[in-house]
Amino acid sequence: MTKVINKSKVAAALVGALAIAGSATAAAQSVPSLQSEEAKIHQADVRSQEKINSLFEQSQELLYEYRGIVDQYEQLKVYNDHVQRLVDDQNAQLASLQRQIDSVEDTKQGVVPLMYKMIDALEQFVKLDIPIHRERRLDRVERLRDVMANSNVTTSEQFRQITEAYQAEMDYGSGLIAYEGKLNFQGEDISVDFFHLGRAALMAQSLDLKNGWIYNKDAGEWEVLEDAYLSHLTKAIRMARKQTAPDLLQLPIYAAERAE
Repeated sequence: MTKVINKSKVAAALVGALAIAGSATAAAQSVPSLQSEEAKIHQADVRSQEKINSLFEQSQELLYEYRGIVDQYEQLKVYNDHVQRLVDDQNAQLASLQRQIDSVEDTKQGVVPLMYKMIDALEQFVKLDIPIHRERRLDRVERLRDVMANSNVTTSEQFRQITEAYQAEMDYGSGLIAYEGKLNFQGEDISVDFFHLGRAALMAQSLDLKNGWIYNKDAGEWEVLEDAYLSHLTKAIRMARKQTAPDLLQLPIYAAERAE
């Protein structure tokens, strides 16, 4: 009986040992498999993290690009607003210039006829005035007419030249002036020194100082100057040319006699 029990215990011990050995063998066989699965999982985690990192970098780049576009948009908006203000200001200036041009055109319509009247009046004045540089003055009038017919000359320049001609006419009416020229007397051209005291008197003296003439404005012709005035006329001519000191002169003046 005792032997049977012992055999049973031995058999149970053998079965337990075999079971433990089998379990150890099975455990030994499952470790590499687990390690392989863990490695796969780790690799999958690494790939997932790499994808996450790549997506994050892409999102950051897109964010930076978006911010750059927003900044550029703001800058362009500010610049466009600035340009629009400049355009508005230029349009306002153009409108103002157009109004001024329209006003100038209206002014020209009144000024141009006035300038023609001024030229006509100037020509008439020269013809009626004592013949001081008469040909030169009439030539100036003709040049003014040419200027008025020249499309390349502005209205303001035309008006300036006309007023300049009027100023030149005013200058003839003041001071002692002497100049050399030709006197046509009784069909003969004589080289003389002309002298005029403003517009009060116009005289001429031959270059040899032996003869003199005076212009009679009432008659519109030259007359022989009395010999008594020749020395005074010579002195007057020298005074006009600043060749001698100013002094009292005795000369006939038709205008003074008419004024009395």
